[in-house]
Amino acid sequence: MPQLINLNVFRNFLRSSNAGGTLLFFAVIISLIVANSSFAQPLQQLLDRQLGFENEPINLKYSILLWINDGLMAVFFLMVGLEIKREIVEGELSSPKKASLPILCALGGAVVPALVYLSLNAESETASGWGIPMATDIAFALAVISLLGNKVPASLKIFLAALAIVDDLIAILVIAFFYSSGIETTYLGYAAIALAVLIAMNRLNIQNPYLYLIPGVFVWYFVHHSGIHATIAGVLVAMTIPTNDTDIESPLERLEHALVKPVNLLIIPIFAFANTNITLESSMVQGLTSSLGLGISLGLLLGKPVGILLTAFLCQKLKLSTLPENSTWRHILGVGLLAGIGFTMSIFIALLSFESVIHIAEAKLAILLTSLLAGTVGYLVLRSGKNWNTTSGTASK
Repeated sequence: MPQLINLNVFRNFLRSSNAGGTLLFFAVIISLIVANSSFAQPLQQLLDRQLGFENEPINLKYSILLWINDGLMAVFFLMVGLEIKREIVEGELSSPKKASLPILCALGGAVVPALVYLSLNAESETASGWGIPMATDIAFALAVISLLGNKVPASLKIFLAALAIVDDLIAILVIAFFYSSGIETTYLGYAAIALAVLIAMNRLNIQNPYLYLIPGVFVWYFVHHSGIHATIAGVLVAMTIPTNDTDIESPLERLEHALVKPVNLLIIPIFAFANTNITLESSMVQGLTSSLGLGISLGLLLGKPVGILLTAFLCQKLKLSTLPENSTWRHILGVGLLAGIGFTMSIFIALLSFESVIHIAEAKLAILLTSLLAGTVGYLVLRSGKNWNTTSGTASK
């Protein structure tokens, strides 16, 4: 039964990711069309409009764009945190043997792209963008591999999901340690108190997952004002929600079920629409061949697959782990290319990396084009193999 619950969650996640990937694609297209039409300025004015309230003790008045990037994306990170915790407790990251390959490959797939970027941008004003090519867009990557059906073994889909989850965790840590502003210790202390309340609720075995969201809002507010990026609050809250490895559906699984579709079908497309409204100019084409553009493109398209392939090769040679069942090196190459779909997380880190509007626009364009190319090439590489019988686990012509 525990395996049945896990499988159902995974199937639901893949299914909604597929639909979410389609919506994400259309959100990007519509955003680009609007940004290059007479509606560009009204859209920007809308995103800049202030919402909320503020008084002497409370400040909750921000632009719509900031509410999207710091508010809605905190919900996205909450779901990512739930995925990470569930996989650690009862899934593909629950034992060293299971977890070693995706964890190490995710590390290799993060470090190599960062080094590629820094090799081109070291000691320049764009050096701070080294975290951009480290990230993988889990929704797009899983959407692409799910389109392949029986062209790839089921174990490869699980491997990609686990790798992308660890990749997200790495991105979260990078944001927390390298892309947060000066720390306000008073607010950080308040956040710690609110988090302690959540931990106490967990210890008291409170089973209603939605009760955890009440202190969770306070964690978000205090983290936001502490200088650490507010989206980290979503992950912290997720880690306090109870789960188990029994046949009883846990609070974590109930909340995860509730969040998967809203996040993939609403929050991520809204984020994409608000953050890809790039007004295309001829100078941006030159930006693709600048150190910034090349650092992002080569990091995602070359650094990701090389880092993942090299790490997997070393893991096998050193007998630290084995390749996913029924998979080949072509499959690992294809997964490495799909991991080069940076999109949501890469754009998010780009927004934190630069203050220059030009640099942000150039980074977004490089991320968009490279992610499209990485997804297309990865799909074609994986599609070129034999079909797999999902029942017997054997290849067929």
